[in-house]
Amino acid sequence: MRHALVTGGAGFIGSHLVDSLLAEGWQVTVVDNCDPFYEEAVKLGNIASHQAAPHYQLYRIDIRDMAALCKTLTAEYEVIVHLAARAGVRPSIMDPLTYQEVNVQGTQNLLEFAKEKGIKQFVFASSSSVYGVNPHVPWREDDHVLMPISPYAATKVAGELLGHVYSHLYQMRFIALRFFTVYGPRQRPDLAIHKFAKLILKGEEIPVFGDGSTRRDYTFIADIIQGIRGAMAYRATNYEVVNLGNNQTVTLNEMITTLEEKLKLPARIKRLPEQSGDVPQTYADVSKAENLFGYKPTTNFDGGVAAFVEWLKKS
Repeated sequence: MRHALVTGGAGFIGSHLVDSLLAEGWQVTVVDNCDPFYEEAVKLGNIASHQAAPHYQLYRIDIRDMAALCKTLTAEYEVIVHLAARAGVRPSIMDPLTYQEVNVQGTQNLLEFAKEKGIKQFVFASSSSVYGVNPHVPWREDDHVLMPISPYAATKVAGELLGHVYSHLYQMRFIALRFFTVYGPRQRPDLAIHKFAKLILKGEEIPVFGDGSTRRDYTFIADIIQGIRGAMAYRATNYEVVNLGNNQTVTLNEMITTLEEKLKLPARIKRLPEQSGDVPQTYADVSKAENLFGYKPTTNFDGGVAAFVEWLKKS
């Protein structure tokens, strides 16, 4: 039986990946400390259906604790999918040292663990934020002028570079996936679509930073999982950095309008100044992912928001 180690497997993206792996008969070990960045109950809800699976194991370990990782994770693993991280651009500005410890030291620990265990496939969750304020859109992986403008983004650049070191020194296959604004059922409650939808349902004001013209390449969760699975199966080269996006952009104002349509309620908007660390646009060129993994996003924004709203009302 194929065995995957998934860090952050109780989170939004991780729990969907575990769904996919269990459905295909994989054995899955999850490492997740249920960090209080958002409510633990949300994560436990994400994995409620996993707990009874015979080939599923959850260990609540902090990835900064190398001794605990080595003592607890004694099985043989075919692949590590490293999704665990301190998330969020704005919070990282307030607490950069914790982001450094979790996202850089934690990633180093997982790479050391993979080296010691002889695990040759390592998939790393990077972020579109590494591009920073880059006017050359759509963003391509071969544009090496990275200009991160938040501590969070800088930690993701560091993770990609650490992966290159370990790939070079230890012949480990390291695939860094730059995620572009992932949304859908189980989305983190602090992210804009989820946060705005709840406020609209309550009839409360939604905080809109700037004039609403910022643009994001929103990527539906099922498409992201397709890309992760492609990276897990990839064998051709030992180091790659790959965009996973939707290859189209949506303005903040358009996002709010779409939410209003799906919720059948008006949004009350509170205009606020632009925030430090936010980039004006994200826009992915996904041709490399298509060439390497056969990646093709299939969910448009309208359909993806409809699926999210359906989940939100049920949950």
